[in-house]
Amino acid sequence: MALVEREHINEEAGRLSEATAGDFIALLKPRVMSLVVFTAFVGMVLAPASPNPFLALISILAIAVGAGASGALNMWYDADIDAVMARTATRPVPAGRVAPGEALGFGLFLSAFSVGTLGLMANWLAASLLAFTIFFYAVIYTMWLKRSTPQNIVIGGAAGALPPVVGWAAVTGSVSLESLVLFLIIFLWTPPHFWALALFKSGDYERAGVPMMPNVAGAASTRRQIFVYSVLVAISGVLPTLMGFASLPYGLAAAVLGIAFVWYSWRVLAAKGQDVKSRPEKALFGYSVLYLFAIFAALLCDGLIAHFGA
Repeated sequence: MALVEREHINEEAGRLSEATAGDFIALLKPRVMSLVVFTAFVGMVLAPASPNPFLALISILAIAVGAGASGALNMWYDADIDAVMARTATRPVPAGRVAPGEALGFGLFLSAFSVGTLGLMANWLAASLLAFTIFFYAVIYTMWLKRSTPQNIVIGGAAGALPPVVGWAAVTGSVSLESLVLFLIIFLWTPPHFWALALFKSGDYERAGVPMMPNVAGAASTRRQIFVYSVLVAISGVLPTLMGFASLPYGLAAAVLGIAFVWYSWRVLAAKGQDVKSRPEKALFGYSVLYLFAIFAALLCDGLIAHFGA
């Protein structure tokens, strides 16, 4: 099925679409972009330097455009499997509103523009990290890992975890242990977040031929792995305080948020075939989004207080 869809999409590649501006915005995956921008901004705020506000703004915009470029390239390549998954079938490329060639050209142009802008306005280390992030997501994850291994989201999660490191590097011109802790929080958070989604969307992934963990290892094994990762997420959340670059109030907030994460994952571990509308997996997926936002919001507040209180 996926092969047939890809052949059909390739036949349409040379045909110009009648896409609207909204369709091209959708290619950027705005919700994912907003999370990238937020975590990158937190990385910039926590960095031990005070950047020029104008250069900081341009840097964060370049990172946002780079995230959008990744989304466009992902939607270009994944149009065949998106077409057979209920939650993605209405995306611009599989729905026929944007031609595959347009999505590819759009993504490549934004990739070059974002990396070049960040290099010229901030530094080339940050630009190189942004380029690596785009490459890792579009090529390593989308073109290879996603279709070949149930560990796709574990390894591929590195791309989504890099934005705070890019933000930190844009300000300092370096990568530090502190920035890698921010990376670690998102990296460990990614598997339980996406595997919770995969548990109640396993039919979609099976139809598309994507080897997500529940479809390969089974629901029981996936639940156990979710719980292990959730414990690691809770521990990683308090590391900024333990390492001395966040305050005790932040550490207490992170501990409470982490305990709740473990509790939600415990409910998933103990689940036994409940009705889809009341599955703990859905509750964990929803809480995981809140958790990541809350953790980085707490880090942001902590960093702002430290800067203005100094």
